[in-house]
Amino acid sequence: SAADRGRARIAMDAVDAHLVRRDAGLVRLLDPPFDQDRPDPGYIRGYVPGVRENGGQYTHAAIWAAMAFAHLGDTERAWELARMINPVHRTGSGEACATYRTEPYVMTADVYAAAPHVGRGGWSWYTGSAGWMYRLVVESLLGVTRAGDTLTLMPRLPGGWDGFRLHYRYRGSHYAIAVHRADAPLLRVDGEAQQGNTIVLVDDGCTHEVELHVVCRNDAACAAPPADWTSCEKIRP
Repeated sequence: SAADRGRARIAMDAVDAHLVRRDAGLVRLLDPPFDQDRPDPGYIRGYVPGVRENGGQYTHAAIWAAMAFAHLGDTERAWELARMINPVHRTGSGEACATYRTEPYVMTADVYAAAPHVGRGGWSWYTGSAGWMYRLVVESLLGVTRAGDTLTLMPRLPGGWDGFRLHYRYRGSHYAIAVHRADAPLLRVDGEAQQGNTIVLVDDGCTHEVELHVVCRNDAACAAPPADWTSCEKIRP
């Protein structure tokens, strides 16, 4: 409902204000962390304050926060958190690598928020956040979701992007998808105009060309488009 959506925006604004640390490039799970609290919260207090679930970045939740911003139409903050979480962006210099101390090509389960190790990566490889990061990028941001033999396209273009190209394989078939920022909405498959923003996938071993035009008014970042695919204007509180 509208009320629930309004409350969700308030909640996510609180996440941004209290848990997102732009200075350190991480999203904390909670704040303040548990220390000598009573009653005892359990195993979570076994971690040093600011480490792992106890007030550090727990990457699953950080990704879910980015997904929530995308779902609410707050495209810029969704992309900002995605870049923040991306390990490649944590290793852009020798100094950053010395801080992160983890591989730049895999996800880590956590990132420390405790001095003097703020920004240090925790468990790598062994984390389900890798799968969630894939879904964040492909589904929540690039807006490509599959259900059965249908593919729905709801891209959220960040400011500065004119579009993107994506190659999707469906069984023996190949779909070459081109998304463009434009003045009028359009969806074509193999040159034929389509209704809405969902296409039916076919397994015919062929390559299919998909062209999608999305409208972003006033040069704002695209957000979730309405059902009739008339616009993807940024949604504001």
